[in-house]
Amino acid sequence: MQTEFEAKVLEINIDEVVWKLNTLWAEKIWEKFQKRLVYDFNPKKENSWIRLRDDGKKTTLTIKEINNDLIDGTEELEVKVEDFEKTNLILEKLWYISKSYQENKRISYKLDGIEIEIDSWPLIPPYIEIEAKSLTEVEDMIKKLWFDLSQSTSINTIKVYRKYWIELEAIKELKFDELT
Repeated sequence: MQTEFEAKVLEINIDEVVWKLNTLWAEKIWEKFQKRLVYDFNPKKENSWIRLRDDGKKTTLTIKEINNDLIDGTEELEVKVEDFEKTNLILEKLWYISKSYQENKRISYKLDGIEIEIDSWPLIPPYIEIEAKSLTEVEDMIKKLWFDLSQSTSINTIKVYRKYWIELEAIKELKFDELT
């Protein structure tokens, strides 16, 4: 498993963040719609799940384990897979039935080798996610984008939804066209 160094800044103004990124000459990588299926381990493992995600160009199968809510509190193991539907069928044959389907929109930038994602999800305000190779790089990028470190959080998406009194795990299908 590989440690993720990642933080979020919630409730952002997308136009303002794009302006900041353009001012800093960040490279826009892509803008995509993503879909994912989320599975519990079998037997269920607390603070861990399996994610099958398709962004239109690449499909990945990932194990996520949350150890704590710090910038380095998540471990991830990810592989590319060829086909979203076939991979789901394989998982179902292994008795992994998805507990939810989720959609989001993502605009990806790269600046100084660091990934900056602008995420839009149904029902909640947009946020940015900054992922780097170290804690220091994440914190430095937060400051470079003119945010205060106190504005950042490392909570996972489930906990982001809880901030808005929404139990993400209770939503079987999280789609833009049906919920927003």
